Amino acid sequence: MDLEAIPGVGAKTARRLRELEDPEGALESGDVAAIARAPGISEGRAARIARAAVRHRHGDDGAFLATDRAREVYRSALSLVQDRAVTDYGERRLETLYPSSTASRIEEVRAFVRAATDRDPDPAAVEALAGVGPLEPARDVRVRDRCLATNDAETYSRAREAVPELSVELVEDARGLAELARGYSTVVALDEEFAGLDVEGDVRVEPRALTDPESVVPERTLAFFARNRDRIRAAVAVHRASSLDPPCDLDALESALSRLDPDGTVAGDETLDALGTAVEDLDAAVSMAESVANDRLRTAIEERDVTIEGADLLSLVERGAGVDSLLRRELSDEYAEAVDAARDHLVDALGVEDYAATARRAFGDEPTFPVEADERVVSRLREELTAARDRRATELKRELAAELADLREPSMALVDAALDLDVELAVARFARDFDCTMPTFDGEGFEIEGGRSPLLDVPFEDVEPVDYGVSGVALLSGVNSGGKTSTLDLVALVVVLAQMGLPVPAERARLQRFEALHYQAKTQGTLDAGAFEATLREFGALAAGDEDGAGASGGRLVLVDELESITEPGASAVIIAGILESLAEGASTGVFVSHLAGEIRDAAAVDVAVDGIEAVGLEDGELVVERSPRKDHLARSTPELIVEKLAGEGDADGFYERLLEKFEGG
Repeated sequence: MDLEAIPGVGAKTARRLRELEDPEGALESGDVAAIARAPGISEGRAARIARAAVRHRHGDDGAFLATDRAREVYRSALSLVQDRAVTDYGERRLETLYPSSTASRIEEVRAFVRAATDRDPDPAAVEALAGVGPLEPARDVRVRDRCLATNDAETYSRAREAVPELSVELVEDARGLAELARGYSTVVALDEEFAGLDVEGDVRVEPRALTDPESVVPERTLAFFARNRDRIRAAVAVHRASSLDPPCDLDALESALSRLDPDGTVAGDETLDALGTAVEDLDAAVSMAESVANDRLRTAIEERDVTIEGADLLSLVERGAGVDSLLRRELSDEYAEAVDAARDHLVDALGVEDYAATARRAFGDEPTFPVEADERVVSRLREELTAARDRRATELKRELAAELADLREPSMALVDAALDLDVELAVARFARDFDCTMPTFDGEGFEIEGGRSPLLDVPFEDVEPVDYGVSGVALLSGVNSGGKTSTLDLVALVVVLAQMGLPVPAERARLQRFEALHYQAKTQGTLDAGAFEATLREFGALAAGDEDGAGASGGRLVLVDELESITEPGASAVIIAGILESLAEGASTGVFVSHLAGEIRDAAAVDVAVDGIEAVGLEDGELVVERSPRKDHLARSTPELIVEKLAGEGDADGFYERLLEKFEGG
């Protein structure tokens, strides 16, 4: 696939898309999540690229929505479906749906809809979807407790590119490795020639490390799963609550994730926890051990009467001896007991039996007061505990990363399936919420039975159903606030949804596959000369398109709401009559709402059907309207209904009767 042939995809975007594992497949399927994994491409941008790719694949020029009002109806229709998506991804993916004049695209979506509407929107699955989102790459992973080492410049360059998370060092010999080992808990040598060297510290020779970088930097895998842990867990919940077939063992995946902390470290290992606690508590434990020894020794001194003969005192002074000598001579047993208590406390406080011997050496046998730990031994103990902790952490990371690495692709498939389910359930819920049915494409024009518009500002269950159909062109008459504009909106909505491939809010709907939708909304006030001329030019181009055969394979649907408001009523009737004559001679289907239906029909040189939304009376000052237009019927106006009501209430001098006769005569 030539990526740059897709509208809107330039050379820079194409380069980014080629970094995907399967860019053609992602574009072919309209997979917004996969496209958004390309560097620098947001979900919104991915949705636009996917939609453009779909149009390119089906040879669709994207010209179906020919007017601003047509595009508004599409956005409203799309929002009805998007509002039922749970995830942001679902909303974006639904943006790839658009009304098309291409049969292959419409049927492609209809096949998707048939499968989607078979889904059961289980509340538990819908609730779980709230936590699902596209998986994100781990960013800024940096590991400082280990490094890679090599004596080859080319290997050095490859290592820096393959494993940016670790420092890479150039060394010449075993001495260089030894120096590195003093600064890092683990050194991974990449050269075979280092094998067999006896180097102090954790030095590993792994010549194949660059072919499997995640073995030396398991944090790469763990960071990915830590960043996406909640989303993956939510996807697991979606699969458990729905009929989706999981791509992996969900119990095994959840078990592995349970051992991963949010910061990417391994949780639940007693040895690692003990070593970590020992490192953190070492200074406090040493201080407390010193206190234990000194308290015992101080008590022993206070309770002991020490008598020194003059000759002994003189001897101690002459030798420059101090309290240490006195302790050695008079309190050696007590001192030994105090130091043993300190050692026991330190070992117990640290709780790491393997390092008990080193911990005990922190307190020497030579008497001192106050008793103090040997800082050199404590420092060495800290280094040993820290190195042991880091080695244990790395070992556990490798084990868990190896387990999770095999689950990475299944996890991505798991999340993608959950996101796709959100799209399907949005369509299913839309179809159920608005009692939708799949329309049929055959014949000419359109025919709607039991259509109810969800765009009205009333609860959907209170919307009165409408039956209406037109083949050719027709005028739609009716009283003010009788529902003429709502009927046009319903027709436009049904056609837009149908040509998106979606179900429509009606008991039954049939329509031809239109080439374009031209919907002219009601103009607010009379247009100035320039705007009036522009409007006429637009209809002139539309009529010319019909005459030269453009769009003749499917024809256009033209919906116009009260075009007479653009200029004076007398001129409007003539202009609209001329437009209808041109449309009637072509392949278009048209419905024009007008209060001048009678005048327009009289001015037209061809037979123009006039349908009417009839008001059947007034009740408590409100119109009672039959919402479904009557075919070939010029609806009465609101003033006529009011005059008729007044005449029926009593008319002493016949005034209202005479007015009513003028309406009927007209």
